[in-house]
Amino acid sequence: MSLFRDDGIVLRTQKLGEADRIITLLTRGHGRVRAVARGVRRTKSKFGARLEPFSHVDVQFFARGSELIGRGLPLCTQSETIAPYGGGIVTDYARYTAGTAMLETAERFTDHEGEPAVQQYLLLVGGLRTLARGEHAPHLVLDAFLLRSLAVNGYAPTFSDCAKCGLPGPNRFFSVAAGGSVCVDCRVPGSVVPSAQALELLGALLTGDWATADACEPRYVREGSGLVSAYLHWHLERGLRSLRYVEKS
Repeated sequence: MSLFRDDGIVLRTQKLGEADRIITLLTRGHGRVRAVARGVRRTKSKFGARLEPFSHVDVQFFARGSELIGRGLPLCTQSETIAPYGGGIVTDYARYTAGTAMLETAERFTDHEGEPAVQQYLLLVGGLRTLARGEHAPHLVLDAFLLRSLAVNGYAPTFSDCAKCGLPGPNRFFSVAAGGSVCVDCRVPGSVVPSAQALELLGALLTGDWATADACEPRYVREGSGLVSAYLHWHLERGLRSLRYVEKS
């Protein structure tokens, strides 16, 4: 029997029995972890209040054996709040729906429990912090998070140079299947012709150019979001359930 300590973001919770919950977290050192938290559904449980979705917490786990991820679920025996991002997210519908999509994305990109995914973890922490502070429009924060999640998992799209032959951009066509912008010679069936402004916006979101992103007109934001959604759907093979509820300006 072993004790483990890690910090993580609570992705979701599930009821277990009359008073317990299964907590799913994305942790810094152990990737995605599911653990049982006993008694957290009782009305007076302060422990349970710290283990709600969007919370950034320092957690202690108790596991049978020498590994955290084994035959049975470990127990979550202690937690301390690092940052209660939920407070700045759940009271605003646009932030809440964007944040929920971010949590679902992080879980989908961490399929295997116990495998460290430090870049995805840091990306989620930064994204929720930005969302909770209201520094940028929620849908822009979400699209930036989705693009960067794709990038850290090996699916970075290109919005200028040709994804197939490398021809310097800007290139007119865009293909989800080909990996982004493509030139006239490399275009494939199903390629679309997005506006230059939408491609500029997506490039800005991917690289963190918030001045360009914040100044973009709503029609190009909507167009860019459609491209992000299609690209994400292609690589995840099925869409995010929470994405349908996200408000677009």
